[in-house]
Amino acid sequence: MSKSAHPCGVLFLDKPKGWTSRQAVNHVIRMFSKPEQKNRKQRPKAGHTGTLDPLATGMLPILLGDATRFTSMGLNAEKSYEVSFDLSFQTDTLDLEGEVLERFENIDVSQTKIEETIALFMGKIQQVPPVYSAIRVDGKRAHQMARQGEEVLMKAREVEIKRITLLSVERSIVTLSVDCTKGTYIRSLARDIGVKLGLGGCVISLRRTSTGGWPVEMMVSIEELEEKKESCILPLQMWLRDLTSVSLDQCAAQRFVQGQRLAMMCHVVDKNLCCVMYDDVVLGTATYDQSKGVLQPERVLPTAQELLK
Repeated sequence: MSKSAHPCGVLFLDKPKGWTSRQAVNHVIRMFSKPEQKNRKQRPKAGHTGTLDPLATGMLPILLGDATRFTSMGLNAEKSYEVSFDLSFQTDTLDLEGEVLERFENIDVSQTKIEETIALFMGKIQQVPPVYSAIRVDGKRAHQMARQGEEVLMKAREVEIKRITLLSVERSIVTLSVDCTKGTYIRSLARDIGVKLGLGGCVISLRRTSTGGWPVEMMVSIEELEEKKESCILPLQMWLRDLTSVSLDQCAAQRFVQGQRLAMMCHVVDKNLCCVMYDDVVLGTATYDQSKGVLQPERVLPTAQELLK
């Protein structure tokens, strides 16, 4: 079976400091576009799985081609970060991009006090996102409203801090390692820790070290990507590693891509989502009803339909 001409899979980019997540995606699209692909529709599709602030670096999974249909698996995944923040001041953006709102001269706080304070943030907490964020308020991006001088009311929401570890305290600078659920803002966490201490909490460096448990070793730099771009793309089935894999023969594969249910025996938890394969190619995803022995197509990839015509 012939393969698709378009790249399909995932690459774990080590996003450079100063780049927006959208800039990173656009850079990857340009890298994998051919000269004859003049307009956007002809170029490869790509998307990221969770925004990183421009001043942040680290793991930004970028999905290419049909893999973009599974970005939610990254958006919903747990994340890990290393963050350093300064207790001696705070800005309106909660990081170095903003204007200083307040300075704190006497930073007399012990490591023990800091450890006790960060422990208060373990588990499920209510967190107010930063005003300067991409969250939509009344249909507008909060950061756009803030920059236009509009009043922005951010609502608290529940997030969960799975693990928080103090790595170092050097004068007024605190460095933490944090594992958290989706939607957690590390800038807000630093701010709130500072408030508990009666101090500032401005993020001066932030690095995402993992998404969904993928190790830091998976990351590739922009330079590495430019040198060996094809080998940096991991196959889609790796991104779907948490799903049970079900392999079909050609006849069943052709029926699957037509959206037909298949009567078959699989070792899949009842109605659990699974990854459907044929000839080392991902056809899509399906649910499996153990009681009926039926594989129900959930998502069929367009390229799979083309390959099995």
